[in-house]
Amino acid sequence: MRAMRGPSPVGRRQMAATSGPVIGVLGLQGDVAEHLRALAAVGARPVTVRRPDELDGVDGLVIPGGESTTMWKLAVIFELMEPLRKRVGAGLPVFGSCAGMIMLADRLLDGMAGQETVGGIDMTVRRNAFGRQVDSFESEIPLAHIASPPEPPFRAVFIRAPWVEQTGGQVEILGTEPATGRIVAVRQGPLLATSFHPELTGDVRVHRLFVDMVRERT
Repeated sequence: MRAMRGPSPVGRRQMAATSGPVIGVLGLQGDVAEHLRALAAVGARPVTVRRPDELDGVDGLVIPGGESTTMWKLAVIFELMEPLRKRVGAGLPVFGSCAGMIMLADRLLDGMAGQETVGGIDMTVRRNAFGRQVDSFESEIPLAHIASPPEPPFRAVFIRAPWVEQTGGQVEILGTEPATGRIVAVRQGPLLATSFHPELTGDVRVHRLFVDMVRERT
């Protein structure tokens, strides 16, 4: 009788690749491919979400950087706003970067007339607060839990970025931009948001934090 053997090294790698949480990236507009790559790099199983039935199948969701007003309008057209609000209200882990931060804000300043958000984080966000495209910049940001001493700061990319004007008592401030003192990274329960674009760097620490948050919930 032949002895039972475990999976080969290749088999173990294949099992690891399929054992991570399923994390959707809202695929209406913005940095979708960049987030998909970063999530895969930290062990998640990333999928694109464009329809309500696709949203039903994910353990977590990323709302990418892009143009928040376009994203909002397309979410309405694709009948995703209410399903997004329901899943956020039910505790779905969500990470929003730049435009995604705007989408997760309960309150918005300098938005377009009638602009709606998904909400979920008790914060007031000012749209395009750091300036227009020509004002894009990079900054070294210490981030609680992942990029605080002795770990190196996170080199953050800001493109037409919002900032957080005010937070409620349940919101944890994870990082501020050193030159301005403005809040640029927050967490409230299973919701995470950054003003900057971690998907545009080779640093996957923010994505790893979010995948860990999803694993905690699942």
